[in-house]
Amino acid sequence: MVKRNITICGLMVATLLLSTAPAVQSRDLYRYYNTEGNMVVDYQVPAQYVAGGYEVLNDLGVVIKVVPRELTEEEKQAADAQQTLEQRALVEQERLRKWDESLLLRYSTIADIEDKRERTLSELRIRVSILRSNKRSLKHLVENYQAQAADLERSGKQVDVARLVVIEDLQGEISSTDRAIAERELEIEQVGAAYQQDIDRFEMLLEVVALRRSLIAKEREAVKNQSTDPRR
Repeated sequence: MVKRNITICGLMVATLLLSTAPAVQSRDLYRYYNTEGNMVVDYQVPAQYVAGGYEVLNDLGVVIKVVPRELTEEEKQAADAQQTLEQRALVEQERLRKWDESLLLRYSTIADIEDKRERTLSELRIRVSILRSNKRSLKHLVENYQAQAADLERSGKQVDVARLVVIEDLQGEISSTDRAIAERELEIEQVGAAYQQDIDRFEMLLEVVALRRSLIAKEREAVKNQSTDPRR
């Protein structure tokens, strides 16, 4: 009876060991390098080695995850700079794409762009001409009021405040008109430069189109020659 009990207990212990063995065997392993540069495989990565990166292995020794090392501050800055450059390149690429599409939709020839430029600049020059005419009129009014004030002073009379206020207001309008003229002249310069950029870009597009057509024609000619060559 005692022997049978011992046998039963042995079977229970063996069963328990077998049931817990897979749990132990299925634990993941970690592979990393220590400060001496030696490879270490263990059930955990010490805290001081986590920043250096490590690999996670399954129970068959197959790598199932790679944790890269942390970047240094210099590497982070370099990565950020590279990312910024790539983003700027993408933005510029999109800007050029939209620019090209707009040019090809609006114009058929360079002459079209030049005509549009001249019409736009002509309108701006007319505005400047009107502003200058207004300025001459304002200056003439100021000179008249100043002459009236001088006559009053010569006759020994006091110049009325209303007249002085009018002169001051007119001089303020002249200053405002001068600023408007300067703004319109700057706009003329900027618009002219922008249209010139459109012309230069459109010329480049035409050259690309001509080059593509030339290459396609050569390819077709080569295919034609191959098909008519009696040696083939």
